[in-house]
Amino acid sequence: MSASQNNRAIFITGGASGIGRAVAIFFAARGWSVGIADVDQAGMQETLGMIDGDHAFSYSLDVRDRTQWDEALSAFAKASGGRIDVVFNNAGIGNGGPLVEQPDDELVPMLDINLKGVIYGAQASHKYLAQSAPGSVLLNTASLAGIIGAPGLAAYCATKWGVRGLTESLDAEWAGDGIKVASLCPGFIDTPIIESTQGDSNQTVKETLIENGVEVLPVETVPNIVWQAVHGDNLHYTVGKTASRLRWLHRWMPGLVRKRMRSQSADGDIRL
Repeated sequence: MSASQNNRAIFITGGASGIGRAVAIFFAARGWSVGIADVDQAGMQETLGMIDGDHAFSYSLDVRDRTQWDEALSAFAKASGGRIDVVFNNAGIGNGGPLVEQPDDELVPMLDINLKGVIYGAQASHKYLAQSAPGSVLLNTASLAGIIGAPGLAAYCATKWGVRGLTESLDAEWAGDGIKVASLCPGFIDTPIIESTQGDSNQTVKETLIENGVEVLPVETVPNIVWQAVHGDNLHYTVGKTASRLRWLHRWMPGLVRKRMRSQSADGDIRL
């Protein structure tokens, strides 16, 4: 069934789990038409099952494929009554370790999904956001790793710094079109991305973070910040005390942040 012309509509990549799922549920509960996109069909069906009403839709999308972007957005625009107000460029993957030891089968997908996929999303979504402007939004998921350069996360940080750079460029480039562009910079969120084991350890990333006293936030803390980003005027939005603190330190005390990161690299602990 097509959504009402009066409903605002949000398209969310990475909607099969984690932040994407939580944001989809949050916006749908507030009357928005929601389109979720992912490569995980089963996960998307689980997300749809958590949403009441008939204004939520799912689309198979590999963000690395520019043609699939066009097909998914066109289908959602039709389902949502001809409009897309927000595109949440959220899909991403993560891995780490010493850069010189990371193989191509880890690096290439991460570079393609985290950065090229976000660029493709921006390209494909512009015409829809321009049609619903002013008030339309492109929101890109960056990270705490887009604020600081952490040892063991060099390539991941590079992708997330790239997302922040893209956001700042498009904020200027699309201002005349009435499209707001912003980035979301979460700290460590309790999603599947931190449930994986790390290196030769039997511990998950999450367990290591908690053991070292690092803040790990429930995913339910994120949607309200996304809501603020959609309705606010800032360029970058942090999620959690850790991200906010390190953003402040990086701006005003960069020498201290550098010292902490170098120390962390030397002893192998995570202490933010």
